[in-house]
Amino acid sequence: MYFRSSLFAACLSLFVTPALAQTPCGGNFNSFVNDMKREAVAKGHSQANVEKFFASVRQDPRTLKADRSQGVFKKSFAEFSRAVISQNRINNGRANANKYKSIFDYMERQTGVSRGVLLAFWALETDYGAVQGNFNTLNSLVTLSHDCRRPWLFRPQVFAALTLFERGNFSPTNTKGAWAGEVGMVQMLPEDIIRHGVDGDGDGKVNLKTSPPDALLSGASMLRGLGWRPNEPWLQEITVPSNLDWSKTGLDKTLKVSDWSRLGVRARNGNLGPSNLPASVLLPMGRKGPAFLAYPNFNVYFEWNKSFVYVTTAAYFATRLEGAPVYNLGNPDPALSDGQMKQLQTKLKARGHDVGAVDGILGKKTRAAVQAEQQRLGLPADAWPTRDLLARL
Repeated sequence: MYFRSSLFAACLSLFVTPALAQTPCGGNFNSFVNDMKREAVAKGHSQANVEKFFASVRQDPRTLKADRSQGVFKKSFAEFSRAVISQNRINNGRANANKYKSIFDYMERQTGVSRGVLLAFWALETDYGAVQGNFNTLNSLVTLSHDCRRPWLFRPQVFAALTLFERGNFSPTNTKGAWAGEVGMVQMLPEDIIRHGVDGDGDGKVNLKTSPPDALLSGASMLRGLGWRPNEPWLQEITVPSNLDWSKTGLDKTLKVSDWSRLGVRARNGNLGPSNLPASVLLPMGRKGPAFLAYPNFNVYFEWNKSFVYVTTAAYFATRLEGAPVYNLGNPDPALSDGQMKQLQTKLKARGHDVGAVDGILGKKTRAAVQAEQQRLGLPADAWPTRDLLARL
């Protein structure tokens, strides 16, 4: 149910023919819909199908409210992961792994995506299919296309939904899902259903809402399409020496596993991944908190969801479902409050750093800016903002 601001849709061309000129966002909603209809016909859809498809569409204020209310991603990794990873979800995940063992075995053979990865998404997105969302999908997609915040992401999904409608796989009035237009047990957008939908149960249809085999195999197909490297690890908890050069940590810096090993990095349980794999040391709450080694497949998670805390939690949860223990929290410095984080981002912007929006979310850009300032000030450069750093700035 969490919005995935992913690269699901191909970037729109900078050069379009006049016949396919894109409908501008904003303005009167009904006029916008009429323009979308004309664009759909110009793309080759029949006028009759277009009229049927858009006949019931309405602007949805609930969708806009949900889009502006993602405060959950302001939580720290510890807060968020503890909130969403319950023993009940772990138990249900293991039960589903046994129930659909043959499907997971086939999935791993065909795609090289480990079962824990799909189980974690299945759990976090819809609680194993129990909570798939009650937003009218077409209304949400058109509302978000009309809104000028991120129309480039949602516009292609409207036309993909139209294609599904023409194939008999989408109902403008009855298809429902998450507020951002995703549908099914693992929450896929229309374009991804077209590209990666798999008939896993052999009934001749791709039904992501009620068929776990269809949903799981489609999700695995999408991950492979996003660049998942077959049969490789994605995240592993580690221990790190206290004298590690913290400026080497972070997802934007990689060394081979063998190099990290020479620097004193150790697997908390078992062995590190293959010695020649590139990997990054990930410290979601700084050098005093949990530590992980992030392998290339971890980066694919950001194609599914752009939130650092969601991605880290989903990847860690996948390891738990495959037997990893609860992470060692350590004793991290307290997280900044929402107001303090916005104050920090404002100060970082004033110093010339690109932190994106001043939104109180510790994302990739803010972490990079924090690490740069820590290095400048001679502080341990672990990218975790502290009250001391805020005071020094």
